[in-house]
Amino acid sequence: MVDASASESSPVIPAALTTAPGYQVRRLYQAYLAAWVRAVDPTLTGPQFAVLTAVDAAPGHDQRSMASAVALDTSTMADVARRLESRGLLVRRTAADDGRRKLLYLTEEGTKTLHDANRRARLLDQRLLSPYDPAQQNEFMHLLTSLADHWEALARES
Repeated sequence: MVDASASESSPVIPAALTTAPGYQVRRLYQAYLAAWVRAVDPTLTGPQFAVLTAVDAAPGHDQRSMASAVALDTSTMADVARRLESRGLLVRRTAADDGRRKLLYLTEEGTKTLHDANRRARLLDQRLLSPYDPAQQNEFMHLLTSLADHWEALARES
């Protein structure tokens, strides 16, 4: 027979999880994604936002270099670009010197969508970092960037 009170309470999270950095990163990522959907845009994913941001900063660059700039593999980038193009936010043009290269440009609607999402994303980022004072925020971003760079380098080695 199952104890009814045991099934009604939440289980204790084992220390093996709470002390695991990967577990804490996943928890933060899940919470941030849920907040993103509510606060920024329920139809614009993080990778799509990153691509729009990169294309806005460097219009006319090719899809492959944009993939590298926003830390996406080329097949994911192709899918993201296709989806953004189908939504009328991005235009892909074939490069004159190489028919295999796709050059990326924002549409007017893409620029508007990015502007609106960017304003809300900055507010969400402020909320994310709000438990920390400005010096701690800078240190956190430094450590987070360093860790991401390290793990991206490890991924390239394997």
